[in-house]
Amino acid sequence: MIGVGGARVDARRAIGALATCVMLVACGGGKRIASAPPPEVERTDPTGRGAGWRTAATVADRARLRDWRDAWMDALAQIPQREIAADPQLFDPDRALPEPLPPIGTYRCRTIKLGAPGAGVSRFIAYGWFSCRIEQPARTGGDGDLTFARLGGSQRPSGTLYRESRADAAPRPRAIFLGSMALGDEQRPMRYGTDPNRDLAGVMERIGDRRWRLILPRPRFESLLDIVDIIPME
Repeated sequence: MIGVGGARVDARRAIGALATCVMLVACGGGKRIASAPPPEVERTDPTGRGAGWRTAATVADRARLRDWRDAWMDALAQIPQREIAADPQLFDPDRALPEPLPPIGTYRCRTIKLGAPGAGVSRFIAYGWFSCRIEQPARTGGDGDLTFARLGGSQRPSGTLYRESRADAAPRPRAIFLGSMALGDEQRPMRYGTDPNRDLAGVMERIGDRRWRLILPRPRFESLLDIVDIIPME
């Protein structure tokens, strides 16, 4: 009898569940209720392996790259003229020579922060030299984009250097940098696009026979413009 009673209980539960399903279908007009569409994304290819930097960049970083010269002018207006005169090659915003990408290898790099976004921040800071590296990712097959990484210091930018395609060709020779900032004792940088406060967007240019600079307009902290000065190891 216990088994029969249990079967009756199971039958009642099944009938109740079936009735609930019928009511839900009736309330929905017999149609499947569609879920809300996913939110619109700002980047169609976060890996950057599709149509170049314009596909990989966030909306905010496309704006930073579009207004790079305004950031230059705002920053230069705040720094002492003696600093500009001491290194006119580095601080000339219009200097850009052909072949903007450094060859693969290890370099010496230093970061100079120009301008202050607010009160209480130094308007000119030049840090010491650290090692940095230009590499060719294996996935590009030796004929694609490069990567840049600063290997030491408390603030370490790293990311991808995108060659300008003919469709994206700018009136000046340059490569586009998209990456992120690693801080302190972090073992690896965040993936680009994970945290807007760590995202970096910039321009790589050659400014001398064996000298390059990475321009980072309007970083999130401390300055209006960062310059990474890049020279070969002696």
